[in-house]
Amino acid sequence: MVKLIEIMLKEKLITKEAISTLVRSRPPKKISFANLLAENMTDLHTVELFLAKKIRQGVITLRHLEKIEGIDITPILEEVAKELRIEYIDLDDVEIDMKLFSKLPYKQLIKYNIIPIEEGELHILIVFDDPLDMEAQDAIQRLFPKKPIKIAIAKPMQISQHLQRLEINESVKGLVSAIRDDLTKKSGKEKDDESPAVLKLIDIILKSAIYAGASDIHIEATEKNAIVRERVDGMLRQSFVFDKDIFNPLASRMKLLSNLDIAEKRKPQDGRFSTTVGKKPFDFRVSTLPTIYGESIVLRILDTSKAMIKLEDAGMSKFCYDRFSEAIKAPYGIVLVTGPTGSGKTTTLYGALNAIKDIKDKIITVEDPVEYQMGGLQQVQVRANVGLSFAAALKSILRQDPDKIMIGEIRDQETLRIAIQAALTGHLVLSTLHTNDAISAVTRILDMGIEEYLVSGALVAIQAQRLVRKICTHCKKETILQEKLLKDVKKYLPENPTFYIGEGCKECGHSGYSGREMISEVLTISEELARMIARNASKEELTQQAVAEGFVNMFEDGVAKAMDGKSTIEEIYRVARL
Repeated sequence: MVKLIEIMLKEKLITKEAISTLVRSRPPKKISFANLLAENMTDLHTVELFLAKKIRQGVITLRHLEKIEGIDITPILEEVAKELRIEYIDLDDVEIDMKLFSKLPYKQLIKYNIIPIEEGELHILIVFDDPLDMEAQDAIQRLFPKKPIKIAIAKPMQISQHLQRLEINESVKGLVSAIRDDLTKKSGKEKDDESPAVLKLIDIILKSAIYAGASDIHIEATEKNAIVRERVDGMLRQSFVFDKDIFNPLASRMKLLSNLDIAEKRKPQDGRFSTTVGKKPFDFRVSTLPTIYGESIVLRILDTSKAMIKLEDAGMSKFCYDRFSEAIKAPYGIVLVTGPTGSGKTTTLYGALNAIKDIKDKIITVEDPVEYQMGGLQQVQVRANVGLSFAAALKSILRQDPDKIMIGEIRDQETLRIAIQAALTGHLVLSTLHTNDAISAVTRILDMGIEEYLVSGALVAIQAQRLVRKICTHCKKETILQEKLLKDVKKYLPENPTFYIGEGCKECGHSGYSGREMISEVLTISEELARMIARNASKEELTQQAVAEGFVNMFEDGVAKAMDGKSTIEEIYRVARL
């Protein structure tokens, strides 16, 4: 990118003095667009127009843009598209027509880095990573002699990622053809699910998700296709795309495995099945939901090894770990773990139970559902259809002479009141609550109608948490933050901080991230905070007192992890923006 900056010098868009200032600073700063912008030596609009002009002139390609640090390339691509009178497409927002995709040889798609999007009455829309490559355009046009092709552009990284996913579809083409053959050969008495190829396809889908470390598998019918997506590190990514006719046999066989009614497509259903993948047992919780195009089937992958996680391996910072560990050793009281769905609350509770379980104590849990079975404690499954709610189960549990109780989730005032009474009568209660931060949990409990003096006497500690994606260690490199991001987090940073990013490689599926880690905040209820809760102090007053006692909020904990090279500032902002 130094050559581009030299061109800017020649065109008098920046001055030699600006470059000298960067070099003379202590420590010397890298000559980059991000640093020129951060030091106000040029403005973002000038840089965007300059880069768009150089792409149009053929000096650089779209791929060069992705190597420029600290700049969002989307406005530049939009400017290039406007200059060339073509369309800019965000590939994550469009549905690729698989019938059109199958008309083009995959080797041609790879050779020219293109993706066919849709076939209209007048033209065929195709995305190129180089809109000036006339050889590629001529070669693709020859494959569609009856209709002109319409050129569009997209982020080159998106094109590569989509081609990589579509490559997996190439590997299962034979199975898809076999399913179609079985469907055409079947007699009127046979069912959709009786194709042996469907079972093989399901096996590939399950293996692909488990080997990728997915937590959920989504099988969805759309207007044109049947799509399989995996939730890896909290983010959905597309793994397979089939023609629409594959969905029904796939859905029917999945229902049979889960003991669901294959004929019922108008009502939601829930089921479960178990299988072994790579000599390891897995449970799958299955949910079906009717949609306008068919059904949505979601499989939650339940890995029994997660129940044995140690609290110290959950990814808490030492400060938060020490505070939380001390809280769960309390003889009585209530310890809450808060956060949105999918933030790892249940895993933290299981880690806490592993840390405190003892043969001398009777520990009973009430959950909906019981996801992981653990030795050394009694687990109760909530069954609303027979009147066994959280509240009803808790009333019975208290007559079982427990020492410690874990409640999967506090959903209503009755459950909360029983939990607090249990905490005040000598039991340690662990539970979860849906709030965005630790201090909000106090106000949420009061809003649910619990008296202040009961809350102040029962609460021991509250942990709020999120899961952030970790930078892939195989493609980790130093980076420069965008100017706006740097300004927003400056008060949390030391002088000359270093940040990292994942460039994207095969090991991480070109996402730049691999695995997840917790960021958290732990509010320990001191005597002073308990007195303030009892007199109904405001959230602002509670926050001021907590900070005075050394409270570190979740965002600050996340920024510290970003500076340690474990995650990125962008990821911290995504999950824990203040």
